[in-house]
Amino acid sequence: MNMPDEYAGKLAERLSSVPGGGAPEAFISAPGRTELGGNHTDHQHGRVLAAAVTLSLYAAARETSDGMLRVYSDGMPDVEIELTDLAPRPAERNGSAALVRGIAAGFKAKGLDSGARGLTLSVCGDVPVGSGLSSSASFELLVAKAVDELLFGGETPHAELARIAQRAENEYFGKPCGLMDQLACALGGVSAMDFAEPDCPRTSRVPLDLDAFGYSLCLVNSGAGHEDLTDEYAAVPADMFAVAHALGKNALRDVPEHMFMRSLPELRSALGDRAVLRAMHFYAEDGRAAAEAEALVNGDFAKFLALVRASGRSSAMYLQNLAPAGETRSQPMLVAQALCERELSGRGAVRVHGGGFAGSLLAFAPEDAAARFINNIDAALGSGSCVRLYIRGAGPQVRRA
Repeated sequence: MNMPDEYAGKLAERLSSVPGGGAPEAFISAPGRTELGGNHTDHQHGRVLAAAVTLSLYAAARETSDGMLRVYSDGMPDVEIELTDLAPRPAERNGSAALVRGIAAGFKAKGLDSGARGLTLSVCGDVPVGSGLSSSASFELLVAKAVDELLFGGETPHAELARIAQRAENEYFGKPCGLMDQLACALGGVSAMDFAEPDCPRTSRVPLDLDAFGYSLCLVNSGAGHEDLTDEYAAVPADMFAVAHALGKNALRDVPEHMFMRSLPELRSALGDRAVLRAMHFYAEDGRAAAEAEALVNGDFAKFLALVRASGRSSAMYLQNLAPAGETRSQPMLVAQALCERELSGRGAVRVHGGGFAGSLLAFAPEDAAARFINNIDAALGSGSCVRLYIRGAGPQVRRA
């Protein structure tokens, strides 16, 4: 496991100074993730192309004998919970304590009981909060991997850790996310995912050597934060589910597109145009995600880029997740996309990734123009707004101290 030396020292120093702390027994890392294709398709049982990235969260961990799970993390309130008290707490919703409690509850639901044993974690890293790299999923997988490794022998498969993390976010944190974020962090590398059976998604590894294609992967931070956007995120799947339910199915993947199109007038009248447009996005985006994976397997990067460009346009026009509803004065995601398209001049591609509405976009810039692209985006949006990303081949990792 590669961990920057400054993080290891910082984590060990803090662990030695907090309640339940001492010398680290293990170091853990969990990657951030980026969604290369399939924007808001997973919750409709659709297909996604996702990758783990080298920007990661790290923890120093030490087992205790007091039945407490403690997490001391940069930029978050301290978390201290009793492992005998794991019922959801409404007051913790939308906070890190909810995620930690929910993860512990997930292990208990599997029949695993730590007894009087507990765990203390010191956490830091370089996954930017609100960047769209799924800092929450990275944090969840980090805590879940630490709990599994130090309290239960490290036998839980990474895909199951992802399910535990997702349930914590759904049921404790209060965000109705799909499994894609957690699964991408758990699997590492680039993965094509098919959520036709959402409890047991099919996954396959997809090759992607950006250096061989002569491109850089860049994260473009729009400068907009995710605060107070839970309702916006929830409205996207709600609109899509409403269409599916109106047609007698649980999710859009179960509704043939021709049936949807035939019912368009009735759906528009009953549910409104935004719901219909979001469903249109799903059908096209679901197919694009599969086509993107196929293009990479076949080494056809030009086709892949064309599909990414189409995805970016569809998210902006039909999914409508680049600006909060009704917002006219502040639309930083749309400005960032317009700037990227202008700088790339058709040679690369840019798209929103993750939930949208705030955070970041993903851009593929030709290597011979990448430095200029980064400099010009920084000049327009602020220093450090555009950074290169690198794909991380592994999911959560543990190194015993």
